[in-house]
Amino acid sequence: MRAFLNELSNLFFPNCCPVCGTGLLPSEEGVCLQCLHTLPKTNNFTEPDNFAETLLAGRFPFERAATFCAYSKQGVLQPLIYQLKYNNKKEIGILLGKLFGKDLLGSEFIKPIEFIVPVPLHPKKQKQRGYNQAETIADGLSETTSIPVSSGNLVRSIFNPTQTKRTKTQRWENVKGIFDVLHPAMYADKHILLVDDIITTGSTLEACAYALLKSPGIKISIATLGEVF
Repeated sequence: MRAFLNELSNLFFPNCCPVCGTGLLPSEEGVCLQCLHTLPKTNNFTEPDNFAETLLAGRFPFERAATFCAYSKQGVLQPLIYQLKYNNKKEIGILLGKLFGKDLLGSEFIKPIEFIVPVPLHPKKQKQRGYNQAETIADGLSETTSIPVSSGNLVRSIFNPTQTKRTKTQRWENVKGIFDVLHPAMYADKHILLVDDIITTGSTLEACAYALLKSPGIKISIATLGEVF
């Protein structure tokens, strides 16, 4: 019921917080400060062998993986991701990326990173949505860490159906071989941070990593806004 009321509120009062429905102050960027303070942060960038790293272990070579918040259907992050992906609220991605970047700033996790690389959308999907939600997160991370975003080199060359409601095996089959790197030399001997919105099974990140590994000497770390337990 709360989700329905929030959707109704956002429809008629677009300057309301998508989580609690209260009106936003001029200084608030798409989310009220009170709801931002309740975000279920993981702070797992300080924890080797955290949940995300355990999920991805043995599937492809990577250095570290971190997530900003825990994600659940009734949680604070869920309506924010929904608004970011389906309701043209790209400012939410930038804001959450900036907040994540502030947490990471100065940490051993972020120090070696040379490029931030968002998981790409297919051009057809990006045209429909108007932007790539992963790129807005990357832009926010870049704003607070001063690490440049590299988009357009890692590409999604095949249009695939949504991952929603697919099993782990189906998710992998759905993304296998759909990504490519246009200029492998650009990432040769570089440490890149691969960024997406949510990690569920890790299939999309794994498929991206296999494409990125065409770049000799590349090191890959992972960052997402949410992780599904």
